[in-house]
Amino acid sequence: MLNSFYAKLSALFLVLIVGLGVLLATFGVRAARQYADEVEQKLNRTLAEEMVPRFEPHLKDSIDTGAIEATIQDMTGINRRIEIYLLERDGALKASFAVPDTQIEQRRVDLAPVQRFMEGGDLPIRGDDPMTAGTKKPFSAAHIEIMGRKGCYLYVLLGSEQYASVAGMVGESYILQTALWGLGLIVLVTAGVGLLLFRRLTQRLRGMQDVVANFEQGAFDRRVEVTSHDEIGRLGECFNRMADNLEATMEELRQADRMRRELVANVSHDLRSPIASIQGYLETVSMKDGDLDPEERQRYVTTALKNTKRLNALVSELFELSKLETKQIEPTIESFPIAELVQDVVMQYDPQAEEQAVDLRATLPDRHVRVEADIGLIERALSNLIDNAIHYTPEDGTVRVRLDNERDEVRVDVEDTGPGIPEDDLPHIFERFYRVDKSRDRDKGGAGLGLAIAKTILELHGRTLEVESTVGEGTTFRFRLPVEATADPDA
Repeated sequence: MLNSFYAKLSALFLVLIVGLGVLLATFGVRAARQYADEVEQKLNRTLAEEMVPRFEPHLKDSIDTGAIEATIQDMTGINRRIEIYLLERDGALKASFAVPDTQIEQRRVDLAPVQRFMEGGDLPIRGDDPMTAGTKKPFSAAHIEIMGRKGCYLYVLLGSEQYASVAGMVGESYILQTALWGLGLIVLVTAGVGLLLFRRLTQRLRGMQDVVANFEQGAFDRRVEVTSHDEIGRLGECFNRMADNLEATMEELRQADRMRRELVANVSHDLRSPIASIQGYLETVSMKDGDLDPEERQRYVTTALKNTKRLNALVSELFELSKLETKQIEPTIESFPIAELVQDVVMQYDPQAEEQAVDLRATLPDRHVRVEADIGLIERALSNLIDNAIHYTPEDGTVRVRLDNERDEVRVDVEDTGPGIPEDDLPHIFERFYRVDKSRDRDKGGAGLGLAIAKTILELHGRTLEVESTVGEGTTFRFRLPVEATADPDA
């Protein structure tokens, strides 16, 4: 508890509030004392000047102490609030009429404050107290003639030693006690309210700490409850966003790990089959070399060669997909006529379509436009889509490659009349090695990488490969390419 942020913050706050209270009390008492001195000095500013005519008759030939004390007694009565001193022109103490039975500690008074007082300086002005060396008190002063010596001073301290001791007890007065008690109450209330507010603020931090600790222990669904938009609230929002990102990243990692396992399994299967076939046929040729007739030998070699080509195509596709996904291949954007590219690719697949009794055609718009893309990569994506359509279209079926101009884009559709794709399989058809019909012959259906490659190529262009399919009717793959910037799409 002592090491908590709340304890440290509270301790610092209490130190500051108590220190502030002490400073306010100190300055308040000093200000009150200074104000009292100022009032006292203003009220008695002419006191010494008024006393001079009454003292001078007793200072003609000598200092008549008895007569002066009687005069002082007559002026002050029993309440001795003043101390009276006679000073030489240099400030030396000539005579004192202070509290009886007290000892004088300072025999000379600094005349600088006295001169400032007599010149009308701003009050309060404090002068030396002969009774207590180093002590300053308010005073009244005037010139007086002592035994024929002019320029001497009548120096009257306002507040005698007896009065000073009483002033020291002011701290027990009702007014000062009330003021100090009020100040103390204000400090206590402020400290209490501050501690409650700090506890409320740090309670939100403790709640955030609990969420972070639970998150660290694996409770990835925990989030900070944000109830304000201050710094703590924004910190909670930042944590929640970070937690969402981490959770999404972890889910992506889990998906990637799952795909990696599936990839390893699929690659192992797809590689093992042709390798086993090649090995089997070559071992047969090796063992029966003398017993095989030329026709049978040729059949074995042809089959092994076919599987070698299949293996080479699979490895090439894996290598190509890997480079595309890691962005080792960057599109080189150029302008080219998309209609000519479609016609060329369709002509390349005519023999394959005829062999499988599939009607392959291209439907082109009357106005041919140029698009901006990487012609080599787009050709590869289009080839994969057409090849996939031919493979999954039964005999006497139809594959159409359709171009449509749409304002500043060209839409490319590859339609087939195949068996269609079930709705549950649609989200997965672009995954590597994913096959809708798991029992389909791999020699006919391919390795399952063509659609993944086409999708990745279009993503490199900032485009999306869309799919629509109806079971029993066919499937359509669609993507769009931007028209050349200088071309007029409405021409």
